[in-house]
Amino acid sequence: MPRRPGGTYSAASMADIAFLLLIFFLVATTMDVDSGLSRKLPPMPPPDSQENQNEIKERNIFVVLINSGDQLMVEGLPMNIHKLRGEAKEFLANPSNKGNLPEKTLKDIPYFGQIAVTKGIISLQNDRGTSYGMYIKVQNELAAAVNELRNELSQQKFGKKFDDLNKEQADAVSDIFPQIISEAEPKNIGGNR
Repeated sequence: MPRRPGGTYSAASMADIAFLLLIFFLVATTMDVDSGLSRKLPPMPPPDSQENQNEIKERNIFVVLINSGDQLMVEGLPMNIHKLRGEAKEFLANPSNKGNLPEKTLKDIPYFGQIAVTKGIISLQNDRGTSYGMYIKVQNELAAAVNELRNELSQQKFGKKFDDLNKEQADAVSDIFPQIISEAEPKNIGGNR
């Protein structure tokens, strides 16, 4: 068999093939979307604040615990996650001013005048073995409870949703129902998972 002179081959189509393979893998590859929580940090208290922040009455704290088995315990009792939002709303609103729910203080708030505002704080604690999915579900239910209270008050006072309010109106409603969720560092209570 006679040989071709030079022994070369055309590599022009190789670049096209490599490009097509690159496009194929970019299109066919699924990208994991990170899920997370968007949180706005609370402002620093004024330096001349006379309140002792460490003295919080037990009735003003709504304790939510998640163990390593993703089981939910609220105020010392097991609870289904589907009931958490309603319980959190009842705690924060305290419509009947019950003695076992958070205290209220009178505040002068624009658009509302003097109104009773809750001192309630939600305390969320989880185990190191708690799944991220369950943690996010609990966070979503707690945030939804506050959002629903804000929407209900906005509809009642202004006739529109909280998201549709102007900044001053939204700030006033947020002052009545602040989103105060205290998160403790995870612990190894329920053992390793």
